[in-house]
Amino acid sequence: MMKRDECLKVLAQHHTDEIVVPVFQAAFEWIAIKPGALTYLGVGAMGQASSHALGLALGRPDKRILVLDGDGSLLMNLGTLVTIADVAPSNLIHFVCNNGTYEANGSHPIPGARCVDFAALAQAAGYKHTYTFAGLAQFSAEIGDVLKQQGPIFVVLQVVPGEHYPQDFDILHSAARRREFGEAFRALA
Repeated sequence: MMKRDECLKVLAQHHTDEIVVPVFQAAFEWIAIKPGALTYLGVGAMGQASSHALGLALGRPDKRILVLDGDGSLLMNLGTLVTIADVAPSNLIHFVCNNGTYEANGSHPIPGARCVDFAALAQAAGYKHTYTFAGLAQFSAEIGDVLKQQGPIFVVLQVVPGEHYPQDFDILHSAARRREFGEAFRALA
């Protein structure tokens, strides 16, 4: 298993100008690890990050969209897998941080935590490429090539919590932060 923040630090090394849609714990970590105006903080309605990312991918087919989803969040909206696969945006990469819990809600176990195979679900739904990473060395070695492929791509990150990051809910729900994202999004070349 990998520590989620260590995974995100590796991903941040490969991040250039992609729009990132992180949720809950990954959002707190991402905004500390790689702050930027093009981070769309789609929180509030659990399970909607992948749907928001799909909208962004369709609206800006010239930009890569990275969604940093959680396993519990994805379970709230499994239909998104079929919708994304059917529309098949080549610019969407859907990461799922799989730790077997609803971490944002007290770390209660998700249903099927010991047996669900999210990559198999995405593959059956029709994602073009699916990957599962459980070791940081393999993830570090392969993520650069994964990011170069045409999507939709689905990547499961088998993770455990890492370092503690400040949980600033005011930032996640900030109207000013949403305006900042909107301005940066409209200013994209």
